[in-house]
Amino acid sequence: MKKMLNRVVSGLVRTGNLSITGPDGRKHTFGDGTGDPVHIQIKTTRAVRAIAIDPMLAAPEAYMDGEVDFLEGDTLDLLRVAFQNMSPTGIDAFWSKTIESTRNLFRRFQQVNTTSRSKRNVQRHYDLSGDLYKLFLDKDMQYSCAYFEHPDVTLEEAQAAKKRHIAAKLQPKPGQTVLDIGSGWGGLGLYLAKTFDVDVLGVTLSTEQHGVATERAQAEGLENHVHFEIKDYRDISERFDRIVSVGMFEHVGVNHYRTFFDKCAQLLKPDGVMVLHSIGRSGPPFATSAFIRKYIFPGGYIPALSEVLPSIEKSGLVVNDIEILRLHYADTLKNWRARFLANRDKAKALYDERFCRMWDFYLAGSEAAFRWQDLMVFQIQLTRRNDTLPVTRGYIEKTEKALALHGSGHGSELSVDKKADAPKPKKAPARRSKVDKA
Repeated sequence: MKKMLNRVVSGLVRTGNLSITGPDGRKHTFGDGTGDPVHIQIKTTRAVRAIAIDPMLAAPEAYMDGEVDFLEGDTLDLLRVAFQNMSPTGIDAFWSKTIESTRNLFRRFQQVNTTSRSKRNVQRHYDLSGDLYKLFLDKDMQYSCAYFEHPDVTLEEAQAAKKRHIAAKLQPKPGQTVLDIGSGWGGLGLYLAKTFDVDVLGVTLSTEQHGVATERAQAEGLENHVHFEIKDYRDISERFDRIVSVGMFEHVGVNHYRTFFDKCAQLLKPDGVMVLHSIGRSGPPFATSAFIRKYIFPGGYIPALSEVLPSIEKSGLVVNDIEILRLHYADTLKNWRARFLANRDKAKALYDERFCRMWDFYLAGSEAAFRWQDLMVFQIQLTRRNDTLPVTRGYIEKTEKALALHGSGHGSELSVDKKADAPKPKKAPARRSKVDKA
């Protein structure tokens, strides 16, 4: 194995039990021997050279191309050893650190997400076959962090809890209008309409997601009250009582944060409430993983809160609450990856072996970053006035409990009084479907 790669790995892996067999058949062992053994085989000198120069990108690429295989352990085991030995910003070897620092320096240039580029970026990922996502998501097709109220709940239960948690922060009331920015396959919008008797506009840039969400609304008889459009949030002119955005902000880009929050402030009514749910960093700003940006989410960026809050302050929106969800996404990704691997042959039939390796590394790498690095999820609750919601947080938990009871079939139609301490069941009023114009 080339001396340069040997120096990089020796400098990185101080704890753990990693073995690497090179193209010459020689086995090299690194770490202090603790933990489960991980043994990889690098089959080509080209891969050895590339990984030595740029391990954060070249290692997953070599695995995708079949130039790296596992003799013991798997992708998550390898990433556990790597991430537990490195800083959140990457490998500390001089050349690798220089590459990552350069990427960080130019990170803003990688996020020029104009309307046309945003649509192309979304299509690269979200317009993959819906059959692929059905292989590993829950039945409601929630492709964002679940909320694990207890360690032993199923993925379906955790995703239902996530919807309740967000709804409790929105505090919607019957007859109100809701904007869902980045509406995905429609699950959250449909849930809000059915549970709270509100009218929902969901916007997405994904043709695949739009088609599925529209079919779901029609199948549930909600097409007059839940409407999905292929539209950029910057092109919306209506005003709404509630705005929610889940898993979309990661595609906005730091260059456009001021535009995003200024637009939300314009669209939100004076007594409105907004909830933003996004992946973030608990550490300082840093560039998106080169592998993720190149192969999974082009144009994507994971912000630190220090990059988000200044734009909120300048928009005039009021921060009512910030909650950090730490290991919830790690457990979500653990479930997704287990389901994906259980259906790997079906995924391979849809695409190919290289795609399956790429997605295995994506899911494992994402779980590892949430579990052993500095990624987290934040939920920011926003209003335009500081007296819109109750002054203590107890109403959130009380609403969640009432929603859980309602969802179990023991509650009646639900509405929420914004000034009350808890939701009150009542008979649903007649629906409305219009949205107010700005």
